[in-house]
Amino acid sequence: MSRSWERMVQKNSTQLNKQRKKQGKPSLYSSNGSATADIFRGRNFVLPITLVALAVVYLLLGMASQQASMNTSLNWIVVGLYVLLAVMIFLRRPFLKVDKNTLSTVKFNRDRRLTADQIAKIKAGSGSIVIELQGTKGKNGKVSKGGNWVFTRLINRYDTDAMAARLERFAEAHKIPFEK
Repeated sequence: MSRSWERMVQKNSTQLNKQRKKQGKPSLYSSNGSATADIFRGRNFVLPITLVALAVVYLLLGMASQQASMNTSLNWIVVGLYVLLAVMIFLRRPFLKVDKNTLSTVKFNRDRRLTADQIAKIKAGSGSIVIELQGTKGKNGKVSKGGNWVFTRLINRYDTDAMAARLERFAEAHKIPFEK
């Protein structure tokens, strides 16, 4: 379905559910369209620890130098901002959302979405999941593949066993090659 059609269906199903709720009947459709979506959340430890370590190094270097007292307040501000960035990255949990015919995640602070026809292959290893993308033709006629999606237990603390089971069902439903 096209996106405008999906938005229209979602809008109409929301209105229908509101009417059924007023009548005391159970809703027929989910209002967000993702009742069958499975969300796998991880936790990012590596980058926040690295940022805190950089903040400590910067603090030690700032204290060791014999600069004017005016710059020490600037050093404390920079160290505080490093720690704040580390806390923000730690609290924002990475995820993989497996819907009926799409996969979505956050890459480079943007929501990314893949449909089943954009996926070439799914590989599940011990502690990692790799989703290989198919090449797409750009305006200049060149084929650009883009980066593969990689989810690991070591870096982002994903439950890769549960993800592999769900992605295997997704691959079977859409006839995508799946390797273990």
